[in-house]
Amino acid sequence: MQDTLEPATGAPRDAATVVLLRDAHHGLEVFLMKRSGLSDTFCEAYVFPGGKLDAQDSSPEALQTLDIPTATLPLQMNEAELSPTMAASLLVAALRELTEEAGIRLPASALVPWSRWITPRMAALSKKRFDTRFFLALSPSDQVASHDNFETTASIWLSPKDALQRYYRGEIDMAPPQIMSLGHLARYRSAAEALQAASQQRPPCICPENFSEQDVVVLCYPGDPRHSVPERALPGPTRLVVRNKRFVPVDGLESLWA
Repeated sequence: MQDTLEPATGAPRDAATVVLLRDAHHGLEVFLMKRSGLSDTFCEAYVFPGGKLDAQDSSPEALQTLDIPTATLPLQMNEAELSPTMAASLLVAALRELTEEAGIRLPASALVPWSRWITPRMAALSKKRFDTRFFLALSPSDQVASHDNFETTASIWLSPKDALQRYYRGEIDMAPPQIMSLGHLARYRSAAEALQAASQQRPPCICPENFSEQDVVVLCYPGDPRHSVPERALPGPTRLVVRNKRFVPVDGLESLWA
């Protein structure tokens, strides 16, 4: 993490990620992968499977693999300005990255649009900017998710609360979108409950805003008094602060799901 805020460079690159869910005896679990130490973004952080949109994701051959109609995808993703082709390409990218990184093959109909995250204009983690669409999906019982030993070097299934507690103790690293997303998922008891909630909402667009306050870096979200968007986009805290080079909620870890 950078010690000071600096302007990020360039326009955000389109990307897609899949939040893979399953049910365990103690409740909902989420699949997380550790980025390689050689990665140029979020090095050694635990993330959801995903990556940048590639040119091939928009090819007619790739788009023909989708098992759903694409005309209404922009509305389902709450992005009316998107063309159906671009929306479909993002689904292709999400499915491709899920297969490449985690070895899981799913049809497009298994993905539920959940949220959209745009990297802040002022950088605290990386100067690279991404416009990432998050999709929820139920992990298939006949496939085993695992890391690829190339882009990712480890993987684990954890309950959202367990993942956040490990992060808080400094055992694993995570970026703010994962922190806030896990806090959101910690409110659900099962994969079915989370998927049902996602299917009934309009996926929010979240563009965090960074600022410094008394030499402390603060990351705020829509609904925060310092954010340019007054309406809330997420449950939980509206800001994280940097302490010991880690993003943490001001009111303690449990405020992420309480």
